[in-house]
Amino acid sequence: MNKDLIDSIKWEMFKLYSGDPKRIQHFIKVNELAKFIGRKEGIDKDEMFILDLASLLHDIGIKRCEELYGSTAGNLQEFEGPTIAGELLEDFNLDESVINRVCFLISKHHTVKDVEGLDWQILLEADFLVNAFEEKYSPKQIKRYKDNVFKTDTGKKLVELFYKI
Repeated sequence: MNKDLIDSIKWEMFKLYSGDPKRIQHFIKVNELAKFIGRKEGIDKDEMFILDLASLLHDIGIKRCEELYGSTAGNLQEFEGPTIAGELLEDFNLDESVINRVCFLISKHHTVKDVEGLDWQILLEADFLVNAFEEKYSPKQIKRYKDNVFKTDTGKKLVELFYKI
């Protein structure tokens, strides 16, 4: 994995969300948790690279959603985000298959049905772990999501550790 490349993309996200420390801190937290879960679950380096990018960029569509719709609803983020992410990633001359998978994950980062791939599962879990804290989800909401959506041993254990559920 090219740390300089990841750092350059991270820098672009910092610039895109300049003046919005809440959103910047959100994607950094999701990114760190996704990488941690990925390492603990033993994903390979190619899948980790995709997960690293997708977790950094997962909310890239929020700004456009606010501007166009006055909303940050998950389905709108999933609709708007992939185009923006694809344009950003094309500037870094990444393999088309990498860009396509990252954009696919962004288009599904709030979709919990028919999850295909450990990278998608981990992204869902990492984003939820952060959202549960930031949005102050109730213990009942957290337990329901853990029981119905979490699949990785690491993610389940993190829910238990973070939220005592």
